[in-house]
Amino acid sequence: MANTSDIKKGLCIVYNNDTYKIIEFQHVKPGKGPAFVRTKLKSLTSGKVIDNTFSAGHKIDEVRVETRKYQYLYPEGDTYHFMNTDDYNQISLQKSALDAPELLKEGEIVTIIIRAADELPLAVEMPSNVVLEVTHTEPGVKGNTATNATKPATVETGAKINVPLFINEGDKIRVDTEKGAYLERVKQ
Repeated sequence: MANTSDIKKGLCIVYNNDTYKIIEFQHVKPGKGPAFVRTKLKSLTSGKVIDNTFSAGHKIDEVRVETRKYQYLYPEGDTYHFMNTDDYNQISLQKSALDAPELLKEGEIVTIIIRAADELPLAVEMPSNVVLEVTHTEPGVKGNTATNATKPATVETGAKINVPLFINEGDKIRVDTEKGAYLERVKQ
């Protein structure tokens, strides 16, 4: 049993007979009244995100989880196949277990959160950023803007990302997996 002072990003808890992962939290101590913790919880079974407020000192059921490295192999409809990099066992997960499946490239190494009690895979944690190749984008014209203008681009996984005007087809870019946003061009 944990309480609200143990809440941190990534903690898995049991709430309303479901397993949730804390994706955001904020400790609030108002001038009047008791302190509380405002959280954003993501269901690891359905992928649904809910907002919840816990009063200070509230007891929460923590779920013991393990993290293991897996390599992404291939998609098959809404099912994604992964291979354990240690013992080469394969598992299949539904698309809803992934945060950003459109940024997942074959061969990418991800971390899968597994419930220790029954070895059930709960969620997939993507690396913080991935390097992807731009497969289609309109050519940018130099000097037609005074501000940081962007244009849409399609990357090798099929995802659409806004990139600066100087990015061309064939360039490799680093993409933030949490926001799905352009970070930088990667030198080849």
